[in-house]
Amino acid sequence: MRRFFFCSIVILLMVGSSAVGQDVRYNFDKDTDFSKFKTYKWVEIKGAQQLDPLIDKQIKSALDAELAKKGLSRVETDNADLLIGYQTAVGQEKQFNSYSTGWGYGPGWGGGWYGGGGSTMTTGQTTTIYTGQLDVDMYDSAHHDLVWRGVASKAIDTKAKPEKREKNLAKAAQKLFKNYPPPVKK
Repeated sequence: MRRFFFCSIVILLMVGSSAVGQDVRYNFDKDTDFSKFKTYKWVEIKGAQQLDPLIDKQIKSALDAELAKKGLSRVETDNADLLIGYQTAVGQEKQFNSYSTGWGYGPGWGGGWYGGGGSTMTTGQTTTIYTGQLDVDMYDSAHHDLVWRGVASKAIDTKAKPEKREKNLAKAAQKLFKNYPPPVKK
């Protein structure tokens, strides 16, 4: 019973540590007055990886919703205050999880941790993780200077069902713009 309890705890810890959430980072030009920005227009970043039109629409929809909460309005005209574009990086990683169900021999005193042998069974599992990074760039349209950049990892999974993809994108957008506009230092 004790062994089962210990193994259960080890398995729980391993599974919990492998479920890492989205990582979000941002940077901005500290000399920019973000209070002057009221409108934005979507622009395409040259050379950026293009996803299919449905994912493009889902990304823009998630970002539009968060930008609206921050007081920015989307326009289609060329007189927008900000030009906003995004880039994506979608790939795959392999993850290997393993755990042992016994003690076996170890580097302890006298031939093992408990003074002898034992049976050990190691179980492993390989999974494919689809990584999808989303980079959002904001340019001051008057000077075409980059004024803000946010990066969210694990935001896009092209293999996920549409509902899950939209949920991940909404979560990433919310985290990305949590600290937008950047705090004003006095």
